[in-house]
Amino acid sequence: MYKIVNKRSLNPTVTMMDIEAPFVAKKAQPGQFIILRVDENGERIPLTVAGYDREAGTVKIIFQIVGATTEKLNHKNEGEYIRDFAGPLGVPTEIEGLKKVCIVGGGVGCAIALPIAQELAKNGVEVTSVIGFRSKDLLILEDEFRACSETFHVMTDDGSYGRQGNVCVPLNEMFAAGEKFDKVITIGPLIMMKFVVEATRPTGIPCTVSMNPIMIDGTGMCGGCRLTLNVDGKRVTKFACVDGPDFNGYEVDFDEAMMRGTMYRDFERHAHEETCNLFKKEVK
Repeated sequence: MYKIVNKRSLNPTVTMMDIEAPFVAKKAQPGQFIILRVDENGERIPLTVAGYDREAGTVKIIFQIVGATTEKLNHKNEGEYIRDFAGPLGVPTEIEGLKKVCIVGGGVGCAIALPIAQELAKNGVEVTSVIGFRSKDLLILEDEFRACSETFHVMTDDGSYGRQGNVCVPLNEMFAAGEKFDKVITIGPLIMMKFVVEATRPTGIPCTVSMNPIMIDGTGMCGGCRLTLNVDGKRVTKFACVDGPDFNGYEVDFDEAMMRGTMYRDFERHAHEETCNLFKKEVK
């Protein structure tokens, strides 16, 4: 059992928790993830490590309430426990040899991007961060990004905060001005990452994306998290849990990934509604 030692709401649909998991905290690195179960009958879901404190033995997770399991998890409070918390899993983000990096995060993907930006800054890398949200109400982690970024941009679709537009607006402006980076790292919705990759492609700057497809076991056995990459003219299958979650953005078949990502949308929506109704009955 793993104790919830801290819980904080970042916006109406996103929650942050610190979980007491000393063995995971001891080994976790930016870019990796864990798989948890809320209770013994719960499903396994992957969540990226959003931070860790090795001395305190805690691991930070940030999740969006979109399905039945995240709804259940959000009803847990400080001092309560979750059943399983396995990790760290996946390959850490590669930062060695980098001197100047642009981090592009969208929505709750910023929770994944932040520890990478922080680790880069800690290692003396010049970090430019671009984060985007639909509106000001959904903004998260602004202060944390400002603290580790030498250049910082906030974008909102409706213009309610920062600049109006998507994350590609300042990215294209920087490229047009001749800005050079050792790497662009983008994390967020698939469609956003696809457009960031296409904006970066003409520059030839390496572009890394963090993929979060359907995942069950996290060990490469189930095949649920498979992705198709186009490598040297050949279509290659990789698994996000063991080969990623980071991949060369120029190689990822985003159209296939987006199609597979919607396969269980109706089922998950129904499960979420049932879970919400269950909690409502318990309250009554």
